Amino acid sequence: VKVKIPFGNKYLDAIFSVPEKKSTYGVILTHGAGGDMNFPHLVSLAAYLASHGVLCLRFTCKGLNIAYRTKAFKTVVEYLKLSDDYKLSGVFLAGRSMGSRAAASVIRQFSHDDNDDDFIRGLVCLSYPLHRPKLQSKLRDEDLLFIRCPVLFVSGSADEMCEKQLLEGVASKMKAPKKIHWIDKANHGLAVKGRTTDDVMEEINTQVFSWFRENIELEHQ
Repeated sequence: VKVKIPFGNKYLDAIFSVPEKKSTYGVILTHGAGGDMNFPHLVSLAAYLASHGVLCLRFTCKGLNIAYRTKAFKTVVEYLKLSDDYKLSGVFLAGRSMGSRAAASVIRQFSHDDNDDDFIRGLVCLSYPLHRPKLQSKLRDEDLLFIRCPVLFVSGSADEMCEKQLLEGVASKMKAPKKIHWIDKANHGLAVKGRTTDDVMEEINTQVFSWFRENIELEHQ
């Protein structure tokens, strides 16, 4: 279902992937610095989640300014929260690369607001860009260290923007429950020599969904 979400004096293009049965939880998904919501990994993940009963809203926000991207993501969260069509008890924020930075930033902002009512249940970071290539001294970890909700990282072990040891070091300092799934020999684009995109996507989709299900089950215990 295509929708246009009001954002300032313009609109963000977005698409709902709707499961057959009414969904209690949703995932909001966005792309990295390049591309848009039709990036193959996002389309594949949205379809997979919807086919397993999870509502998925993916949106496009062009712009390389992280504050702008964060503002857009926050607008989409508010939009879904107030939606009459899909009454959800909670959402998980997910993004690829820069989109995951924006998602982390939104969660930190919501936790500082007084209206923090547990609507946001978790964060999924696909290829979190922990540092610029070859610039490992400047880590983009400040938002991650503030987050309290569960976090899943899916990263390539050969990601030039997220060195394995550095992400593990940041994760060990995080107060949130976290899990890292390494895709062996994958780069920042999650491509692996000798493996098809579909094969890698299947690994990502099943990991995200099983983590997601675990967190929902834990909540209902």
